[in-house]
Amino acid sequence: MSSRSRLLSLITFALLALPLLSQAQSAAPSRIRGTVAAVNGSDVDVTTREGKSLKLHLSDATRYASVKPLDLSAIKQGSFIGTAGKPGANGSIQALEVVVFPEEARGTGEGHYDWDLLPGSSMTNATVSAVVSGSTGRDLDLVYQGKTIKISVPKDVPVVTIVPAALQDVKPGLAVFVVATHVGDDWNAARIVVEKDGVKPPM
Repeated sequence: MSSRSRLLSLITFALLALPLLSQAQSAAPSRIRGTVAAVNGSDVDVTTREGKSLKLHLSDATRYASVKPLDLSAIKQGSFIGTAGKPGANGSIQALEVVVFPEEARGTGEGHYDWDLLPGSSMTNATVSAVVSGSTGRDLDLVYQGKTIKISVPKDVPVVTIVPAALQDVKPGLAVFVVATHVGDDWNAARIVVEKDGVKPPM
């Protein structure tokens, strides 16, 4: 893959954190989390986390990525991150996972909006303006669109970055996070983030 293609792949997968708005198709994209059951040519069978079986159609437009683990110390002042969170004590937000975006993806999906990792969870794509390290993790001050928000990141929360992948990386038994569009009876996969080296997509 050329450097330009890798760059475009990274930017494309940064879009995973965007709110899912309606596209040209009649249905809005859906997020699917589950495990690959089978790969058959241009189809991938996925067993969702809810236990349903879905057949996802692939095309030349389908994009692939994996995630690589980072140390908590990789979150620094000035980093552009995406973090799913859940409500914490006294109106705070506790991170469920953190994606440290590559520099090329800075600003993508910036904002704070509802997410579906857990009931009541949110997603925040923002720049880290301050980091306070503690014995239990890190407290982050984030800035997005002129607004500020505080996020607490426990030590055991997955911290990852996005790396390119390909169809041959999608294999039975691996965990996936998929953005797909449901049109009629068909599920068309737009983007697939697949487990690699035991690291599952945490978003």
